[in-house]
Amino acid sequence: MAEENTTPDGAAKPGTTGEGNQPAAAVAPEAKTGGAPDRPARGGNRGGGGGNRDNRGGGRDNRGGGRNNRGGRGNNDGGEELIEKLVHINRVSKTVKGGKRFGFAALVVVGDGKGRAGFGKGKAREVPEAITKATAAAKKSMVRVPLREGRTLHHDGTGQFGAGNVTVRSAPAGTGIIAGGPMRAVFESLGVSDVVTKSNGTANPYNMIRATFAALADQSSPKSVSQRRGKKVTDLLARAGGSAAEVAADAAAVTE
Repeated sequence: MAEENTTPDGAAKPGTTGEGNQPAAAVAPEAKTGGAPDRPARGGNRGGGGGNRDNRGGGRDNRGGGRNNRGGRGNNDGGEELIEKLVHINRVSKTVKGGKRFGFAALVVVGDGKGRAGFGKGKAREVPEAITKATAAAKKSMVRVPLREGRTLHHDGTGQFGAGNVTVRSAPAGTGIIAGGPMRAVFESLGVSDVVTKSNGTANPYNMIRATFAALADQSSPKSVSQRRGKKVTDLLARAGGSAAEVAADAAAVTE
């Protein structure tokens, strides 16, 4: 049978093959001498390699998204929502050979609305970058201030920094925040809803903020005083006057 399908030279007859008499169209063409692929095939492979580079570029985009996610988590301070108040922006200019070079300084107050607040300043060539630096510095400098009933201060106080003199006073419910400018931003971020304040000596926002935090640093609660003196909270509150029932109620309301 093999002799009928071959020519005297040993080659297969036209329309037949040496393997099962398959049609000639189904047989793969023989490679050229040397086994080198065609030029169009090499070009296609290079195009495929370009697709791999695009995939690698997508990986870089994904990594960049991870950096953005890290930045977003920093705004919450460990999952806790913070109140950010921009107090002041100062623009400065420097005259150079080619013209003027501008810079910006931002003052930001940050608080959680539950008795913690801090302030910070940042400098940069652009306003958003300066605000970002100031916010990061404010988060690092946050301090705890004891509040009475979560709405006002425990007692009156004064603070001084430079030429700034600040007076803060506790107030009954419904008074509101009687403060202006930078001091209002501090109490709003702190979570105080009733307070009366007065600032004398300067209108510089930096000095006013520092004097306000100096006054808040002197705040103390009945609980901390009782622990320091080894007494009960009711004994301290009884000296302020009032009936035994009122003293007991006030002592039970003291949480910090």
